[in-house]
Amino acid sequence: MSSKFKLVYLSLLTLIVVSCGSKKEVVYFQDASEFETLVDDNSFNTKFKVDDLVSIHVSTLDPEASAPFNLFRGAEEGGIRAEQVNYLVDKNGEIDFPVIGKIKIGGLSPSEARDLLKVKLTDYLKDPIINMRIRNFTVTILGSVNRPGTYQVNGEQITILEALGLAGDINIKGRRDNVMVIRDFNGTKVYNRVDLNRKDALKSPVYYLTQNDVVYVEPNQSGKTASNLDQRASIAVSIISVLVTSTVVLLTR
Repeated sequence: MSSKFKLVYLSLLTLIVVSCGSKKEVVYFQDASEFETLVDDNSFNTKFKVDDLVSIHVSTLDPEASAPFNLFRGAEEGGIRAEQVNYLVDKNGEIDFPVIGKIKIGGLSPSEARDLLKVKLTDYLKDPIINMRIRNFTVTILGSVNRPGTYQVNGEQITILEALGLAGDINIKGRRDNVMVIRDFNGTKVYNRVDLNRKDALKSPVYYLTQNDVVYVEPNQSGKTASNLDQRASIAVSIISVLVTSTVVLLTR
């Protein structure tokens, strides 16, 4: 076998190893049986955290009565609506609400916070309707996914599968059996790992993500090999470039 043929053969073999992942590496929920029924008994509810931005709108049959409980920035003019003010959850888990004052919502779910606010408003309003939403609910997806980035969540819940869907799914070079979720609890970082190759992932404490969670997908062996080859190729190109430049300088002297 000639040296040129060996070089081509090794190059093709390396390309195949790097490009392909086994079924064991890339298939989700491999242990789930056909027509198997899994009951979702996860009672997860999103909770308000320190530094959350919360929009709250109070309405009643009497708009004038509820107006003092809705703060707006700017005046309505020229067809442009005034911007409603968001409330910041401070380090004590409290917001400063008009008329009522400090209300502790940290650690409460949106439904619990709405019920609490209704109780606080009973002395002022009759049958208030309260709309409450987290404005800074984002998740960040990093690593071996097709579209890494930070994504805004519409609603009060998102699963790790939905978040990965926003990022274009894990690519062929990503590990599905060891996905890391980094969660912040009022300044304390908690690291959790989940195996998406197994159906038990649906019962993981990080299956439902919370605001500002970071999901990291590490590369599998083929991804690491490809990275090493890219680095070696880059070094080789640099060395060749230096050699060519040196040769040209010597020949022009």
